[in-house]
Amino acid sequence: MTEPPLDSVGVGPHPLPWPDDPRLDPDLLRDGDRRNVVDAYRYWRVDAIVADLDTRRHPFAVAIENWRHDLNIGTVVRTANAFLANEVIIVGNRRWNRRGAMVTDRYQHVRHVSSAADLRSYGDEHGYVIVAIDNLPGAQPLEAFTLPKNALLLFGQEGSGLSDEARASATVTCSIAQFGSTRSINAGVAAGIAMHAWIREHARTG
Repeated sequence: MTEPPLDSVGVGPHPLPWPDDPRLDPDLLRDGDRRNVVDAYRYWRVDAIVADLDTRRHPFAVAIENWRHDLNIGTVVRTANAFLANEVIIVGNRRWNRRGAMVTDRYQHVRHVSSAADLRSYGDEHGYVIVAIDNLPGAQPLEAFTLPKNALLLFGQEGSGLSDEARASATVTCSIAQFGSTRSINAGVAAGIAMHAWIREHARTG
C-alpha cells in the first residue's frame, strides 16, 4: 500500500475565528495539523490528548524484554496506543528504538523496569496478572484461553523469545497457533494478535 504524500495527511490551518477551547494548540490552529491522530483530536495539544485518553484506557498492559534493542518495541508501543493499553513496560535496557512507534510514545505511557523479577513486583503492586506469550511446551492456546481483564501481556526478545527469568515471572504462558513452516512469528505481530484477543474479550467495540 502506497503511503499518501505528507501534505495530504491531516488538516490545514483552522479558519478564523479560532474556537475558544483550552485543549487546542495555537501553533496547530495557525499552521495545520499533520499528525497521525484521529479526527477528534485535530488541533489538540499533546498533553490534552493524553489527559483525554487517560479517562478511558483499558486495564490491560504490555511488557516486552529489551536486551538487544529490539526493533519490534516501537511497533508494540504503536499497537498498544491503537488498542489503548494502560501502559507499556520495557524490561531490561532503558533505551529502545523509537522509530517504529511513529511518535505514538507521546500519547502512550511507557515505563521501565530493570529485570523480569522487578516486573513481577511491579505487576503485583499494580494488580496485574502476567500472561507470557510464547510458543513453549505446555503453553495454553491463546485461541481457547480467556485473558484476565487485568492481564499484563509479556513478550520476549525477537528470535530468542522469553528469557528464563521472564517465564518464571508469569502466572501462565499462552501460545499463538501457527500452521506454516516457520518456528515463530515476529514479536510485534504476536503482540498485536494478543492485544486484539484481549480487545475481543473485554472491550466495547459497538
